[in-house]
Amino acid sequence: MANRSITIPVEKIREFCTNLFTKIGLSEQEANVMADSLLCADLRGVKSHGIVRIPTYLQRVEAGVLNPQANIEIEKKQQATALVNANNGFGQIAGYRAMNLAMDLAGASGIGFVGVRRSNHFGICSYYAMLALERDMIGIVFTNASPAMAPYGTSKPLLGTNPIAFAIPAGDEIPIVLDMSTSVVARGKIRLAVQKNERIPLGWALDEQGNPTDDPEKALKGSLVPIGGVKGSGLSLVIDILCGVLTGSSLTGEVKNITDLSGASNTGHIFCALNISSFIDVGLFKLNVDAVIRKIKSLPPVGNGPIFLPGEIEYNLAMQNKKGGISVEAKIIEELNSIAVRYGISKLY
Repeated sequence: MANRSITIPVEKIREFCTNLFTKIGLSEQEANVMADSLLCADLRGVKSHGIVRIPTYLQRVEAGVLNPQANIEIEKKQQATALVNANNGFGQIAGYRAMNLAMDLAGASGIGFVGVRRSNHFGICSYYAMLALERDMIGIVFTNASPAMAPYGTSKPLLGTNPIAFAIPAGDEIPIVLDMSTSVVARGKIRLAVQKNERIPLGWALDEQGNPTDDPEKALKGSLVPIGGVKGSGLSLVIDILCGVLTGSSLTGEVKNITDLSGASNTGHIFCALNISSFIDVGLFKLNVDAVIRKIKSLPPVGNGPIFLPGEIEYNLAMQNKKGGISVEAKIIEELNSIAVRYGISKLY
């Protein structure tokens, strides 16, 4: 199976994920959330945050630095805000609960703003932001991460890639979903390049000496490049303060890398839901968003390519993959099959 990919039906991957996560102690509902989050990433082409993450998650569980049966609790709750303690449980479980809580608060107060502390890696931000679409709300999500970027003007990585996502509902058009890291590329893509033994484009990262590199191994030891220079660096810092300092989870630079098994990662997240009906009629809002989308698409294109809005390419890819299945690297299949044998569940393929 080496050096090739195999297309696997979505439901087969979902079954594998739910079987595995229930095996390690999650409830059926929690296992479904884990599967949904991972599949959301793979369906939308963000493979660095899909099922490729499973082995690392299990390493953390097996090392005792992530508690799969953590009691995730609401520590503080007011009319429009809340603070959730993930108690070192899966970031996906804490994130799903927190985003739903934010939407509940927004339903009553117009806005819900929920912080999560003592959490772990939670996959892609857009998974949670898009939950708001189902309730005619706007979703805004961001998280901090382990040091990967040097603050602008310095040479030592301290800031995380600290992604942010917005999900905005539309009417007849595809919803606008912006999901981006504050670095030129997410660190997960560097890790994926290592696994696939591939080079990375110059401009993604710097080595330990601060020189541009196309070697993913050197990139992981060095620093990622922030988007827009000082602007991306500043945005990452602000997200880190909101997710880490405001929630009481960690200070900038203290979040542990997902592969660091020395202790809890102490990741922090923010989930925000805006109730559109508190501002404007939902139908009119969607009509106007459609008008904006069509206006942009009617503009003269640069070159011959079509005009895509944020999230449109990922949406189209997800629709395609739901029907045709997800392409999975043979190396990843072998690793997951080995896990299946170890945990006594059916193999992925």
